[in-house]
Parts: sequence; structure tokens; C-alpha cells
Amino acid sequence: MYFCAYFKIITMATYKKKDKAAKQLTKDHDAVMSAQSTTKEVFEGLDTGANKIETWILKRQKYLLIGLGVVVAVVLAYLAYMRFVKQPAEKNAADELAFPKAYFEEALKMAEPADSLYNLALNGDGAKSGLLNIIDQYGNTKAGNLAKYYAGVSYLKMADHKKAIEYLDDFSSDDLMLGSVAKGAIGDAFTDLNKLEDALDYYEQAYELNPNTFTTPIFIDKAAKTAMALKDFAKAEELFIKIKEEYPASQAAMDIDAKINEAKYSKK
Repeated sequence: MYFCAYFKIITMATYKKKDKAAKQLTKDHDAVMSAQSTTKEVFEGLDTGANKIETWILKRQKYLLIGLGVVVAVVLAYLAYMRFVKQPAEKNAADELAFPKAYFEEALKMAEPADSLYNLALNGDGAKSGLLNIIDQYGNTKAGNLAKYYAGVSYLKMADHKKAIEYLDDFSSDDLMLGSVAKGAIGDAFTDLNKLEDALDYYEQAYELNPNTFTTPIFIDKAAKTAMALKDFAKAEELFIKIKEEYPASQAAMDIDAKINEAKYSKK
């Protein structure tokens, strides 16, 4: 009797385990089938999307090919321009600049005004091009841009301030000092024209552009003196203090305390 009851319990337990295992297998099978179904749907979706893209491309392939052709043509045109136009122009401009540059540099060394040398630099000698001709022909090259600086300084030295401002303002440079010097030279031109507010503006641009220990204190000093002339004594004092604190070893820092005191007491 006990054996029968025990056997019955064992049989029921075994049945429950088998039933549980069977249910688990069913769940696993359902999960696999669901995953397969989902995967199938994904791939079918991808196929549908790919077909749509293919159809879209086929409908517009003419325009796409035209667009691609335009891009290729632009790239080839740019490369051709750089090789056959830009590079030769750069070389020609640099070669032609050598002549007026020599006269410009010689004129700068002269203690007395050297208008004749500056004129040669600007206009050439008939056989060789001057700065103005180079600017007209090669203004968009590096040498042509540099010619604008030389021309502007030449006109400034010859006291033709309006032309000096015109050419110097058209000049641009990433050079640490040359860009600042050009701005400062425009300030000098406006000072000579007694347009002190414009001069102050350009002196400020000059010292703010690419700060360095050589040109920056020079133009801060010029800005401060211009501010004094404009009776903006607070600004002048601020600028003189800037020289003392940031550029104490510069030439502009000589007698700086006296300059600061002059600006300070002029406010009263």
C-alpha cells in the first residue's frame, strides 16, 4: 500500500517535471519563431526600403549624373585654374615686384625725402613695372597684395595721405607685425590730415592686432598721445598705464610715469 502511494507520488512528480519541461520547450519554440518572424519583417522592411531608394535613384538618375558631372567639372576647373592661372600669376607677380621693391627699400633708407625713388617704385621706369601696375594686373596674388602695402607707405612718405589710406586699407596680412604696421600707418595718415578720432581708431586697431613686444607698445603710445590731443585724458592715462604694466622694457615706457601723471592731472 505504501509502495503504491510512493510510486504514485513519484509518478506525479515526474509527470509535472515533464509537463514543465514541455511548457518551457513550447515557450522557447514560440520565442524563436517570434524572433524569426521579427527578423523576417526587418529584412522585408530593408528590402522594401532598398527598392524605394532604387526606384528613387532610377527616376532621378539623369539629374544625379548631371549633378555629379557638374561637381567633377568644378573640381577640374579649380585644379586647372590653380595650375595654369593662379600659380603662374603668383610667380609673375613676385618676379615683377622685385624691381619696385628695391626702389622702395632704398627710399626708406634715405635720411632726406626721396620722392623720386618712391615715384620709380610706384610707376616703374617704362621698361619695368611699378607697384601700381602690379596691383592692377595681380592684385589678387600675394605679391599684388604686398604691393598695396608698399604703395600705401610710398604715398604716405610723399604726403599723399588720401591715396596712402586707400592702398593701406585695401592691404591685408596675417604677418605678426606687418598688419599692425599697416593699420598704424593709416593712423599716421589721419593724424597728418588732423582727423584725430579716425587716427585713434586705427591706432587702437594697430595695437590690438597681433600683439607683440615691438609694434604694440609703439601704437599704444600713439593712441595715448592722440587721446591726449582729443582731451580724453582718462583714456590716455589708461593706455599709458597699459604700457607701464605690460611693456615695461619697451622704448615707449621711457618716462612713462611722467606721461601717466600728465594724463592724470589733466583730468582735474
